Amino acid sequence: MRQNAPAPWIVVAVLLGTALSSCAGRGGLRAATSEIPVAPVKEVNLQLEVNTTGELRATRSAQMTAPPVGGGTLQIIQLAHTGQAVKAGEVVVAFDPSEQEYKLAQSRSDLAEAHEEIVKAKDDAAVQTAQDQTNLLKDKFAVRQAELDVSKNPILSAIDGQKNLLTLQEAKRALAQLEQDIQSHSASNQASIEVAQEKKAKAQLAIAEAQKNIQNMQVRSPIDGLVVVRENQNASGGMFWTGMTLPPYQEGDQTYPGSVVAEVIDLQHMELDATAKESQRATVKPGQTADVRVDALPGTVFHAKVQSVAGMAASPWFGGASQNFSITLALERPDARLRPGFSAHVIIYGEHLKDALSIPQQAVFNMESKPEVYVETGGGFRPQGVKIRYLSEGTAIVEGLKAGTKVALVNPQEGSASSAKASAGGMGLQ
Repeated sequence: MRQNAPAPWIVVAVLLGTALSSCAGRGGLRAATSEIPVAPVKEVNLQLEVNTTGELRATRSAQMTAPPVGGGTLQIIQLAHTGQAVKAGEVVVAFDPSEQEYKLAQSRSDLAEAHEEIVKAKDDAAVQTAQDQTNLLKDKFAVRQAELDVSKNPILSAIDGQKNLLTLQEAKRALAQLEQDIQSHSASNQASIEVAQEKKAKAQLAIAEAQKNIQNMQVRSPIDGLVVVRENQNASGGMFWTGMTLPPYQEGDQTYPGSVVAEVIDLQHMELDATAKESQRATVKPGQTADVRVDALPGTVFHAKVQSVAGMAASPWFGGASQNFSITLALERPDARLRPGFSAHVIIYGEHLKDALSIPQQAVFNMESKPEVYVETGGGFRPQGVKIRYLSEGTAIVEGLKAGTKVALVNPQEGSASSAKASAGGMGLQ
């Protein structure tokens, strides 16, 4: 029995279904081009800019520290106030020198006493030496006299001769003992003099130390600058809790040696500490110019230059994904109105791009962690990888496309703007 051939409309339907099925892959997308908004790739001239915030800080400062002296706490009797301008050599903070002045007076008294002891020890030594020399002459004479008497023994009786020999032996023994005593007297006298001299040297050192401490009770600034009084860490009584505010040091307060009471900041050397996002890191380079607008001085624009850019990002807190790079900018001209800690808005001017390829930021999609766009073709759209050079508000500067090419503003696979998955805002510079 002859089989009937399929109807022509069935063949057409099968072929059309096959074509649509093949277009659903990456090479061709289902959505009609008339339903997808597009934008052309444009060539533009663009000045790259990085907008960020920062904080002013002084590059040169000097700490005013309580002198390292023993004896417990020190009392402040003079203190410059915060914001006071001082010159190099001026007193910023002074401490009560009473205790050191007492030590100085005591040391001077010890010095005078030691001097008197030295004079007395030398006089006693001289008297002792004279006495020993007199006794030495006497004992030597006694020995000589005994020797003469012994020389007469041949003409004397045996008993008298024996007496003379005993007398000679006693005289020699006494002379030997005296010579030992003289050496002992000399050593003892010298020791007494050295003890007194050591006491004198110790008193002189104590005088020098007390004088230096009295001088150090006046802490002078080594530089010209502005005074900033520190918080009194002793005011809490050893207790501290979160949010607690400590008062600054003031006259009459007591502090410990080595404590930092104030700081002098050189306003002629100021820099700005700012940060750049990971997506901005490649745009910022040393030597680039910047405009700085300080929040505390509205309407005034300061000029600065990028000094350095950190090579590594700071670790984000609490495991966040965002990473920032530290940027240091130097202000071109000092201004007496600027203070460390002032916050500022910064615009860093980067490279000037000529004939750069620009597309709307929403036309960039992140497919498998690689930036892509959808290029319009005769029959639909095809995905194409691109390289992001710069991202700004609503604009992406890319490489890998041609001027005039049209790209989709929504994901053609989704078919509507409400379901587009644009990710250009979260991508970094390449």
